Amino acid sequence: MVYEQPITVTDEAGRTHAFRRIRVALKTATRDGDLELAIISNLPQTAASAPEIADSYRTRWTIETAFQDLTEHLHSEINTLGYPSAALFGFCVALVAYMLLQVTRAALSHEHGVETVDQMVSGYYLADEVSRVYCGMMIALPDPEWRIFRAMSTAEFVAELIRLASHATLSKYRKHPRGPKKPSPKPVYDKHTPHVSTARLLLARAG
Repeated sequence: MVYEQPITVTDEAGRTHAFRRIRVALKTATRDGDLELAIISNLPQTAASAPEIADSYRTRWTIETAFQDLTEHLHSEINTLGYPSAALFGFCVALVAYMLLQVTRAALSHEHGVETVDQMVSGYYLADEVSRVYCGMMIALPDPEWRIFRAMSTAEFVAELIRLASHATLSKYRKHPRGPKKPSPKPVYDKHTPHVSTARLLLARAG
């Protein structure tokens, strides 16, 4: 069930702003045990209804996943880029690379199924494939071999991507999800061997 109510928020300057509070009653609890979600939106009702906003919120994880891919797989934040303009340029390059990988994912999903690609294909291994194979591929296939793509229409290019995706071996890019964490065993207290700090041991040895 989805409910909505108008709310107002006053900022630090004393100005009042109107928002919409969307409350979603869930059929099953989230992993944190919540049975309700509250979404604050400034979209007018003419732009999106409460159910539409709630449905869009369900896909918020795709944005979080995108930033994870940018940070971990495409190295969008390089520590050595101290100048803001250099860091911004590096981030933009990572964004372009991310869009290219998403096009690759779309082609793979068309041939192998969206659910299969989402659950099986690792963004890390896709990015690793591009970074490792690119240089050798440019040696094996010189510039003239790539000119055919210049004359392709969008439809022809998409058809070629799908054809190539049909030959992809997904097992090469398989995810390796981590299993559930095992609880750490609680230390057993023994009054005959109480805990002694490292500093105290070093001090005793020095003496």
